[in-house]
Amino acid sequence: MTNDIYKGWTRPGPRPPGGMEAEEGETLDFICGHYRIFQYAKGHRFSTDDILTAWYGTTWCPRAGRVADLGSGIGSVAISVAWRCPGARIHTVEAQDISARLARKSVAYNGLGDRYTIHEGDLRDPDLFKGEAPFDLVLGSPPYWPLGSKAEASHPQAIPARLEVRGTIADYALAAARILAPGGIFACVFPLDQIDRAEAAYRGADLALMRRQDVIFKEGDPYGVGLFAGCRAGDLPDGFGAAAGFPVVAPPITIRRRDGSVDPGIAMVRLAMGFPPGLAI
Repeated sequence: MTNDIYKGWTRPGPRPPGGMEAEEGETLDFICGHYRIFQYAKGHRFSTDDILTAWYGTTWCPRAGRVADLGSGIGSVAISVAWRCPGARIHTVEAQDISARLARKSVAYNGLGDRYTIHEGDLRDPDLFKGEAPFDLVLGSPPYWPLGSKAEASHPQAIPARLEVRGTIADYALAAARILAPGGIFACVFPLDQIDRAEAAYRGADLALMRRQDVIFKEGDPYGVGLFAGCRAGDLPDGFGAAAGFPVVAPPITIRRRDGSVDPGIAMVRLAMGFPPGLAI
């Protein structure tokens, strides 16, 4: 999206202070509302999956005061959450210094420096957030496939975003369980053809999967992603869980119709994330 106005619609939210420009090989793009994000033109770029993760997590934990994003990359999920939750303090962890560098630029561009902390490290490190207060909302957009199962991206920055170089969804769930506040929510995204792996990750971390939202990218196309939200199993009263009908699986959302037009089912997600309903996210 390159225009601030689309058919009478104006971007919501305060304008960021800006003051930075994209360097050679970088682009500066809108991500939600007036917020923008720096990304490499030929490296890892934010995706619809990231925006959906931010939307889903903040939908089921709308008053989060402290938020952590695991394997945060260039900051696409966390920056979107910062826009949705203007009072929240955000902590992220990212292992690649080149991605963390871009995230720092985006944080400064959007004026988030006073409430946004970037930790460089491995999300599997049990001492990563040592000394930090627990988090109301933990988010993750983990890589989808085991190393060697898919072709590697040409840009080295994009490889860990696609392939499990530094942990699996199970590692994300274990990390989330360590840092969640009582009653906190862990929300993540994973492909629909691997739902069993996502459910196993929650169980393995002693997390109760409470809700799932499927998103189909195009009508008639089987490929899509699942959005998952759950909490510590020990935080729930007796009787909750699979026997009580959890997780609740909501009706699927479709992004595009067969003819390529935008499905109305995605309109509220777009509006909630600062996009006019007729433009792609």
